[in-house]
Amino acid sequence: MTDEYEAVRAKLNDGSLYVDYGPGLEALEAERVAGKELTYDYNHSRPGEAALRTSLLRQLLGSVGADAWVEPPFHVSYGSHVHVGNGFYANFNLVLVDDADIHIGDRVMIAPNVTISTAGHPTVPEERVGGWQFSLPVRIEDDVWIGANVVILPGVTIGAGSVIGAGSVVTRDIPPRVVAVGSPCRVLRPVDEKPAHTASDS
Repeated sequence: MTDEYEAVRAKLNDGSLYVDYGPGLEALEAERVAGKELTYDYNHSRPGEAALRTSLLRQLLGSVGADAWVEPPFHVSYGSHVHVGNGFYANFNLVLVDDADIHIGDRVMIAPNVTISTAGHPTVPEERVGGWQFSLPVRIEDDVWIGANVVILPGVTIGAGSVIGAGSVVTRDIPPRVVAVGSPCRVLRPVDEKPAHTASDS
């Protein structure tokens, strides 16, 4: 591998700015294309081809636990930077921007239209010229349930047993065993605390 490749590789998980294309970075581009080719095959498999889908998922992702299932279509940047645990389930239209690592624990459930992004760009426009970006890992711990249309941003950890309400934008860490909702996503209550009854409940 080239020096340019090794230099970018060293920055993928630490938040440093880098450019991920150009001379010396052909191998990085090849990794992205390989992931997208496998994703294409997965998304165009037939509903009854469960064994094929399992095989493709194991080729695509960095590691896959037992009984993991992803409903097509879904999309990745690389695929190889994604690690999912046992009993993982993702519904339609999952987007994994895995420039940095994405670690997903056991028994995690993801509803439709969820985006998990490890990549971002500088807010100062002059610093974006030339394609500069940064990336930070995302970690989703065991037994998390993520509602529909959630966006999870770079560097976030979601603690074990938590629930992220539909439509939330998760910009910071969420502790274990809480219900968190909103944009930006904030803790609403512990998962063990029953919500207050409303007039419609009576």
